[in-house]
Amino acid sequence: MRQTTPQRSDGDCAKPETTLPDYLAPGLDIVLVGINPGAYSVRAGHYYARPGNRFWKAANRAGLFGEPLEPEADARVLEFGIGLTDVVKRPTPTARDLRAADYRRWAPVLKEKVRRFQPRIVCFQGIGSYRNYLRYGEGLSAPPRPRPGRQARALEFSVVFLVPSPSGLNTLYSFEDLVNCYRQLRALRDEIRSA
Repeated sequence: MRQTTPQRSDGDCAKPETTLPDYLAPGLDIVLVGINPGAYSVRAGHYYARPGNRFWKAANRAGLFGEPLEPEADARVLEFGIGLTDVVKRPTPTARDLRAADYRRWAPVLKEKVRRFQPRIVCFQGIGSYRNYLRYGEGLSAPPRPRPGRQARALEFSVVFLVPSPSGLNTLYSFEDLVNCYRQLRALRDEIRSA
């Protein structure tokens, strides 16, 4: 399922752009926030659909969902108290194709979504996605380079957690590193649920 959002062109008119839908609902345990939809995933109509992306395999190995899920079942994450969205909703072939204008436009939109839906945890998937959110959504001119894990700064009333980008292009973190981060995220969710 794809969603059309308005996109500002160089002129005054907005033209529709195809992107991935948000899977959000009030009171979710976790909202997973990617940097932006990849063009491949938008064509497929599902989050993290590129075969080299490690998200589904790592999250499944970590037991984040109640059962193993594949990209084609991405809408089912809501059944497990988990949502999906992005810092920027404009699709690109790679995140390197994003511009400052994209973050300026979309980071405040993400902040408003978090305010509206109030998830317990907002999990940014990628250090760059979080830093760019801090710069353009929170107005930090020189955001720190955070480490994966729970962050000291909250987003509205939500705890912020950071995992490395699951992109296959991210060679700084191994598959096992990702699995461990998703396990920590699952443990944090369980701890907050039981509090």
